[in-house]
Amino acid sequence: MANQTKVRKDPVSMGVTVFAVVFVTIFAVLCLLPFVMMVSASFSSENVIMTEGIGILPKDFSVEAYKIALKNPKFIVGAYIVTIVLTVTGTITGLFIISMTGYSLYRPDFFIRNKIAFFFYFTTLFSAGLAPSYIWMTRYLNLKNNYLAVFLPLLMSPWLIILMRNFMKSVPFEITESGKIDGAGDFTIFIRLIFPMMKPALATIGLFLALSYWNEWYNSMLYLPNLDYKPLQYYLYKIVNEAAALRQSLAGSVVIIGALPTTTLKMATAVLATGPIILLYPFVQKYFISGIVVGSVKG
Repeated sequence: MANQTKVRKDPVSMGVTVFAVVFVTIFAVLCLLPFVMMVSASFSSENVIMTEGIGILPKDFSVEAYKIALKNPKFIVGAYIVTIVLTVTGTITGLFIISMTGYSLYRPDFFIRNKIAFFFYFTTLFSAGLAPSYIWMTRYLNLKNNYLAVFLPLLMSPWLIILMRNFMKSVPFEITESGKIDGAGDFTIFIRLIFPMMKPALATIGLFLALSYWNEWYNSMLYLPNLDYKPLQYYLYKIVNEAAALRQSLAGSVVIIGALPTTTLKMATAVLATGPIILLYPFVQKYFISGIVVGSVKG
């Protein structure tokens, strides 16, 4: 009969574990609290928010802010469609380009990889500025009122390329050499051997790309002034600005000002803008954390 040993749990380690769990739980609740208050404020009355402030639960329940934000269903649906298309296509295309670039810069047999890597790194330190970028985009590329003016600038980021290159250092180069021995070409090696091993980095960089496209509004303001259907963030930004401008112009009318839900409108637009993208994070969380760790510890 096999000896059965009973493992005694150390009271100190148990206490540390309980403390860590309680601390992390409290910290998670504190991180979630601002989002809960934002949703609560979006369903509250503007007058109550101005007099009593924002609480965890809605005060004087009202959907007036959402009525204003959704007053033109055709445009809000169009804004969502434009943003979703830009986010999906930009993320997929950007992932493919960034992963190939990072793989190329990692390969020891690519003799000018360090020079090209320095070129990418140099662009993170110095920028031409807004005026040359605007002239280049509108006059030479002729992309004003074209969605490509929003799509192309976010497609590649030097920081994401560096992150991908650092992750690739954890992939043995012998895999590439074995593919070459079997007669496979560079693209075949990348697609069949390397690409499946890049899931953590792809999830991490994909999330960064998706957030960049989803939250984009500045380039839309510069380059898409006359389009009917604008990206979601810029469309909501315009609604909030128009409500604030109307409130300022009617400063003498107390009744009308009280009826304008400027604060609750900001909260409602924040909910409309951040709600869908938050649902994406749980699916890539484990890859996101491992990709950040692997990409950051490698030199």
